[in-house]
Amino acid sequence: MSAPRWAAALQRWARHASEDLAGGPRPWRFATVINLQKGATFLVLGACLWYYGATGAPAWTYLALHGSYGLVWLLKDVAFPDPKWQVRVTIAGGLAAFCFVLGPYWVMGWLLLSGRVVPRYPLAEPVWLALCTSLCVLGVALMIAADAQKYFTLRERRQLITDGVHRYIRHPNYLGEMLIYGSFALVVWHWIPAAILAWVWLGVFVPNMVMKEASLARYPEWAAYRARSWWLIPGVL
Repeated sequence: MSAPRWAAALQRWARHASEDLAGGPRPWRFATVINLQKGATFLVLGACLWYYGATGAPAWTYLALHGSYGLVWLLKDVAFPDPKWQVRVTIAGGLAAFCFVLGPYWVMGWLLLSGRVVPRYPLAEPVWLALCTSLCVLGVALMIAADAQKYFTLRERRQLITDGVHRYIRHPNYLGEMLIYGSFALVVWHWIPAAILAWVWLGVFVPNMVMKEASLARYPEWAAYRARSWWLIPGVL
């Protein structure tokens, strides 16, 4: 199974922009860039909440969800770091990844905490926020389970993972991330977070998943696994 040209081109462009941009020294690992954004999220959003005097359940719920997720990510990186994030990147590459992919996530919270957006939810506020919280918790659990299973399985032997949370879904870690950030966007309830997520999911997530499947096709059992599993959502996609 050969990788589609469009996916290969997008992934190649993304890697160049985030790892090799402008050349020069490579003082930090890509993981450091990611961890800086994730770990600082609670402080950044907390500062926004304090500065703008934000009150109300949506503001505090957003801080709790997005801020706590950043701390969970740091814990995950300590327990089972992802090897693909250990590549060293140029200064410009790290800044580009921070400004154009990771940084915009903070914009979602800023819109709400600054009062630029006053959401009008389609359901009663407590019900909507409860649904968003449930979605986030489910996403975190799925992402952690998928990454842990992949890390500890591949540490012992390189193989196609077809059990556990990968039994019915071929990309459970990406689905977990989408549930997490989707829950943040739903708390804000505005078109800008939707546009940010569309940019990241279509420009980064989808090409990565397509390229991953092209790579996994080298395993003899791939065809059978692909036939009985789903890309992201069982029974839907």
